[in-house]
Amino acid sequence: MVDLGSGVYAYLHSDNGWGHSNAGIVVGNGSSLLVDTQYTLPMTRALIAAMDDVGIPPVAAVVNTHANGDHCWGNELFPDAEVIASAATAESMPHDFPPALMKALLSDERQSTAAGRYTRLHFSAFDFSDITVTVPTRSFTGSLDLDVGGRAVELLEVGPAHSEGDVIVHVADAGVVLAGDILFADHPVMWAGPLENWIAACDRILETGATRIVPGHGPVVGPEGVTAFRGYLEHINRGIADGFQRGLPYWQTAAELPLGPHEHLALPERLVATTAAAYRHLGAPPVPPPEILERMAVAFFDAPARQLMASHD
Repeated sequence: MVDLGSGVYAYLHSDNGWGHSNAGIVVGNGSSLLVDTQYTLPMTRALIAAMDDVGIPPVAAVVNTHANGDHCWGNELFPDAEVIASAATAESMPHDFPPALMKALLSDERQSTAAGRYTRLHFSAFDFSDITVTVPTRSFTGSLDLDVGGRAVELLEVGPAHSEGDVIVHVADAGVVLAGDILFADHPVMWAGPLENWIAACDRILETGATRIVPGHGPVVGPEGVTAFRGYLEHINRGIADGFQRGLPYWQTAAELPLGPHEHLALPERLVATTAAAYRHLGAPPVPPPEILERMAVAFFDAPARQLMASHD
């Protein structure tokens, strides 16, 4: 739990990888706002304990920045709180990758496939038991102003970008933006897109004038961190467009993308999913999620990708 001052906290993980998502807390007079829960119930209970340790007042509302499970599967542990999300997130959450499917992918019979081995490597430490996906009780489009114990908090819908319904949370009196998965420390993954929307979402963060931005995964950064991430998105956008024009399949474009100053980033196999989504916006047919996962896993277990990961570690 990191105290950002002015009654705003960031709950951060040292591991920036799959499933280890950050959360944010805005404290008002007698109540608080929680931005994103955690991937599992034990992880969310650890978040609650950390909040108790620093004396966070009762959570009156939970904001889910998007529908991915690592940001919302702990919602059920806040039964007295209003759960708020964009309308696109509220619509997609019941149909997003469910906990039961995660458990199935971790089963022994799946380990003969690259996707099964990849899933076990990155997700076997998580306990997906007993999760009831708890959907938002309030939704909005565009923007929504909230009163959190007497202080103003602004929710801004900036998706579709990373997901269909991305939301950032602007706490103006603290100079803080809680960015959800609009901002990553390492290679991001894009499920929705287009990349142009994601670039515009970065611009929206910068326009707030916030000096501290909490990403969905990674350490707190200043505006320069957002600018650098925006540059990454522009870089891969050009490379993906070039691969598409050359008629390359999405997985080949992802493998051959010249990363330049971004080659140190971890989890480069995520470019497979991002490229598949970007190709869809360029006119290619949608790719089934199981195929994307398998191609991503193959990219990870490929020797060059593993060398890249090892060099980062």
